[in-house]
Amino acid sequence: MVDLKKGALVAVVDGEHLKLFKNSGDAGSLKLTEQPTGDISTENMGSGGRHASSSANPSDSQQDEDAFAAGVAEVLNKKLMGGSIDELVIIAAPRTLGELRKHYHKTLSAKLVGEVSKDLTGHSVADIEKAVHAA
Repeated sequence: MVDLKKGALVAVVDGEHLKLFKNSGDAGSLKLTEQPTGDISTENMGSGGRHASSSANPSDSQQDEDAFAAGVAEVLNKKLMGGSIDELVIIAAPRTLGELRKHYHKTLSAKLVGEVSKDLTGHSVADIEKAVHAA
């Protein structure tokens, strides 16, 4: 079970969406408040690169999802390196989580207190809070 400090960030990600939440409660009393995400760059095409689709290459939609995950990692890396966040929990669809991990900066890895391999982007804040407690 993860007890997040006040101000900790929770990122909920899938291949197309990012939701950021800040803990406005104290440790042991989780209260997530949604935060603005800003723009996510998909210029970094992730591990797939820009290739025509074939059986040997990921589909265009998979490349787009990988690029989105790389863009999310870039946003999280910048937030954490800026020093305004002490703790981070990432909840992501399993494949997206794998792609995110490829792009973690060492600063992000050091402040990462939990990962949940689950797609919760369309779920309520209560469901997300339960997942954080279970992390």
